Amino acid sequence: MTDDPSGRETTAPTHAPLPERKPLSPAAKRALAEAEARKLAAEANARPAAPEFQGPKGPEPTRYGDWENKGIASDF
Repeated sequence: MTDDPSGRETTAPTHAPLPERKPLSPAAKRALAEAEARKLAAEANARPAAPEFQGPKGPEPTRYGDWENKGIASDF
């Protein structure tokens, strides 16, 4: 239990135990191993991104959906 400033007692939520998973087939194990190998190879061959010249200041607009032009921000 934890002390709540409102004076109420709180308890941690109880969750039902997770069901047991069935064993993976050999093909599934091979697929997971191949995916892990591809991921490690991609991380080893990754190059840092080149700096952008005359790009937008601040967060990437295509990621955050916010574009700024001459001080006016527009949200699509």
